[in-house]
Amino acid sequence: MRKISLLSILVILVSMFQSCTEKVETDLTKTAFIPKPTSVTASGGAYNLANAKLIYVQEGAEGLLPTAEIVAEKITQLTGTEVEIKTTNSTPSKGIYIAISDNDQLNSQGYELKIKKYIASITGADAAGCFFGAQTFLQTLPVKKAESPIYVPTGVVTDSPEYAYRGAMLDVSRHFFNVEEVKQYIDFLAMYKMNVLHLHISDDQGWRIEIKSWPKLTEIGGQTEVGGGEGGFYTQEQYKELVQYAADRQIMIIPEIDMPGHTNAALASYAELNCDGKARELYTGTNVGFSTLCTDKEITYQFIDDVIRELAAITPGPYIHIGGDESHVTAHDDYVYFVNKVQDIVKKHGKKIIGWDEIANAKLIDDVTVQFWADVENTTLGVEKGAQVLMSPAARAYLDMQYDSTSHLGLHWAGYIEVDHGYNWDPATLVEGITKENILGIEAPLWSETVTNIDEVEYLVFPRLPGYAEIGWTAPSERSWDEYKTRLAKHGKRFEALGIDYYKSALVPWEE
Repeated sequence: MRKISLLSILVILVSMFQSCTEKVETDLTKTAFIPKPTSVTASGGAYNLANAKLIYVQEGAEGLLPTAEIVAEKITQLTGTEVEIKTTNSTPSKGIYIAISDNDQLNSQGYELKIKKYIASITGADAAGCFFGAQTFLQTLPVKKAESPIYVPTGVVTDSPEYAYRGAMLDVSRHFFNVEEVKQYIDFLAMYKMNVLHLHISDDQGWRIEIKSWPKLTEIGGQTEVGGGEGGFYTQEQYKELVQYAADRQIMIIPEIDMPGHTNAALASYAELNCDGKARELYTGTNVGFSTLCTDKEITYQFIDDVIRELAAITPGPYIHIGGDESHVTAHDDYVYFVNKVQDIVKKHGKKIIGWDEIANAKLIDDVTVQFWADVENTTLGVEKGAQVLMSPAARAYLDMQYDSTSHLGLHWAGYIEVDHGYNWDPATLVEGITKENILGIEAPLWSETVTNIDEVEYLVFPRLPGYAEIGWTAPSERSWDEYKTRLAKHGKRFEALGIDYYKSALVPWEE
């Protein structure tokens, strides 16, 4: 008979003790999901993530493979075990299964997540729904690699968004952010089911996108930023790389060419865009409203036509943002004339128009969206003219506003936005005369006058971004600050595990 050493016996006893005392959470309703799902029911069991060595993707379904790859990468990080992806034409009995649902009860972008003892299945109304369901599944997992087995509580999550458009804006003109930094920003949005990245790629301080027919825009206008840094720009290939990276995460990129104001970088690059034919000096300050394209020159509209043509060709989404804000030195009639002409140019190139609320003063064509940021009268005028509204109220949704007077980053011209103030509003009731049927969605803009690197971006974005995601996703009747802050508190560990430099608001009971 083989002898067993005392050390071996101790190891066995310790292992047995740990297995008997290890607490496995089996109540799915206790998971701190953000955004809050429509329905969560628990079935009292647990799914061992060791069963997730295989991810099955429905054969023939478009757009599901990137979702499977992202889930596989996360599981590998947590378990250290490589995950294989296979296609299948039948529902497996074990692993993870991702498929388009044949359930017509699911709304667009909606999904059903079923977690059983041996299989977790994610079925979406479309590829977007599958990705969002996968993000919900990932929130059931720990944030760091675990030494012991990982168990996920079993149950069913059924879910769909309140608004189809849930976005954030990143201003890469005041300060430039490189491709990898923008990808990080995209990852932040994807974590919380946001599906639009609005890129502000031209302004007084910098022109950030290569336009092959007007090369000086980047040769001259792309070479500086606020404070006099070296600036930068994206080649068209780099921009297409960002578009694809976002698309793999079900995020649409909307580029903004701000005009006729906020155009000093272009005016410095090409003298003929100025009414006096003289190129402007490059600008590195933060004042606004001093620049304008010459609205009565034919070369101006040839310039815009070329820019929109090249940008539309590399932007698969339906929208181009034409800016239109704070054009203080453009005469009213000239402004209206300009916006009317630019709308026709954008339409000619097959895109729909979004513009800041000032564009409502023009004669709006069909399918225009007015982005409410400051002026209620402009926005309601846009609604009267048949426009949809994108809700980005500066006093509630601007990510570049300081949290309070002690915040070391951000501005406060629209007021301070603590985490509760950013969360506690309903897009459909905020402005009299603007109802849910008028609203395309919600967007939280981040202007970059005061942020110079991705760590500073993180500080202003977190922890407010998850709240904006929930406003866009979850029905207002299901939202409550007192309940939400307890879920947000549990995400502090997630931020820390991801290396996110977040603002630790005293209003949130963060878990130690």
